[in-house]
Amino acid sequence: MTHTSGAYRSQGHRRASRAKRWVLVVASIAALGLIAWPVMSYFEIPPFTDKGKPVSFGQPAAAGGGQAGGTGGEAADSKTLMPTGPQADFRVANTLSDGTKIGVVTLTGKKSGFTGKVWVWAPKQYDDPKYANAGFPVMVALPGGAGWPSNYWMGTDLKLQDSVSKWSQEGKSLPFLLAMPVLNPDDKHYYDGSDIPGQPKMGTWLTEDVPDLMKANFRTLKSRDGWAFMGSSSGGFSGLKAVLKHPDRFKAVIASGPDIVPDSPLWNGHDKEKQENNPQVLAKQLIDRKGPDVYLAFQVGTKEPATVMNQVKQFQAQYGHGPVHTMLREIPGGSHNAHTYVPSMGEGLIQFISKQMEGPEGFKLSV
Repeated sequence: MTHTSGAYRSQGHRRASRAKRWVLVVASIAALGLIAWPVMSYFEIPPFTDKGKPVSFGQPAAAGGGQAGGTGGEAADSKTLMPTGPQADFRVANTLSDGTKIGVVTLTGKKSGFTGKVWVWAPKQYDDPKYANAGFPVMVALPGGAGWPSNYWMGTDLKLQDSVSKWSQEGKSLPFLLAMPVLNPDDKHYYDGSDIPGQPKMGTWLTEDVPDLMKANFRTLKSRDGWAFMGSSSGGFSGLKAVLKHPDRFKAVIASGPDIVPDSPLWNGHDKEKQENNPQVLAKQLIDRKGPDVYLAFQVGTKEPATVMNQVKQFQAQYGHGPVHTMLREIPGGSHNAHTYVPSMGEGLIQFISKQMEGPEGFKLSV
């Protein structure tokens, strides 16, 4: 009997030891998981990321990742355009620290025929019940450089979305929706954001197909007072030109270190069309017909090539009157890059255009 009891005690001791070992193993795995989670999330290693998963913005997700129509609720006022559909198959590209998502979709433009990616983002106010049926202004953000196959504004490193969020919470800026399309169809040439004869219709892509995508999927504003561009370098040129060429659709632009005249080699043999896409010519035409008013906010770093600053100042001096309203911020020590431009936007430029545009019903600027 004593022998049997000792055997039971021995078996119980072994079971307790095994249990302790399993507890230690589970605790170690949990600890490693806690350590690994932020690392794996940062490097977007499944299952610690939702990158690539479907995402919708204020609408029910499209069934099966497809497209859905429908306009959701009723507009709060006559200024708002509810989503027209069809709903795009947006996928998560990035997640910001505040939980908002940057989505991406491959869009085939019905008007341009061009197929390219568009990244989109909505500020936290968009999901605030206070603005549930209110329209939001749209800013089309264009990159410099090749602008293909990506748009560098979709990354979280430049802090464009974080900055718009911060400025809108401070009352400096309207809570803009951001549309971030590719600028060019390839990396061989600059296409000047234009419909160059015989080339992909990048002007139509930027000024019609991309806005149509936003109208289909977001609560937007019906009038041009809810539509603007921003861009740097060649993207600044494209945004500037778009506002001057289509002042009936867009009201304002923030152009950072922009080119002022079209300079793509693809214009060779197409001088008439080139002049039709020249901001200098377009500004003069707008002045001659006395409107509508547009608001052009320029910024140039003091360390950029002198030609950039000189061209902007010459444009401002010659065409910055009548319906063409301009401002120029010279960025002390600033160079020709996006890291310079984003923080500087909050030093007067975002306020300049926000004051002239419409926001969602009930939103108040403090500047």
